[in-house]
Amino acid sequence: MPHTTVHPAHGATRLVALVLHGGRETSLAPTTAWQAAVLRMVPFAWALRNAGARRGVAVWRVRYRVRGWNGPAPSPVADVTEVLEQVRLAHGIDVPVVMVGHSMGARTALRVAGHPNVRGVAALAPWLPKGEPVEQLRDRRLLLAHGTEDRMTSPRATHYYAERAREVTRDVEVVDVPGENHAMLRNPGYWHGLASDFALSFLATSR
Repeated sequence: MPHTTVHPAHGATRLVALVLHGGRETSLAPTTAWQAAVLRMVPFAWALRNAGARRGVAVWRVRYRVRGWNGPAPSPVADVTEVLEQVRLAHGIDVPVVMVGHSMGARTALRVAGHPNVRGVAALAPWLPKGEPVEQLRDRRLLLAHGTEDRMTSPRATHYYAERAREVTRDVEVVDVPGENHAMLRNPGYWHGLASDFALSFLATSR
């Protein structure tokens, strides 16, 4: 099973935020808690917890079983689909889920966005090869943010994906972050705030 670190809400859970780390194109090596891609998302989980726990936000930080995407049967997609079912069992069908993913984690979040509980995705420096599907995004809210100096994943591909996503959902925001690279470490507070503000905006529409 994929590993999850859960920061529970204070009181009743009104919203669940899933935090998804990056990885590699191909690797069956197991993930560990100390890999850089995993560690990079820890501050995002803390920021979400600090901003939202008292308002009913539970934060689930996911660690995949293996490090790679691994082709047409993508490993992290299966893992996150399993976690989404765990969330549904824990909190019911009415508690909305928003996902915050980086790089491969952003690609994963967008792939699984058709799950009934999912309301939105914050895709940070997303890895979006040509031909990624968008139909599963229908009626979801999307935030796609990319550093202009990213050399690992393509800001241009993010804009192209956003154009395609607008064919199925109107609520697509694209943010270009000047001077930022793939690691999101030149101005980390900006990224943490961007993701937290997006996630917490769903509280206004949750039951």
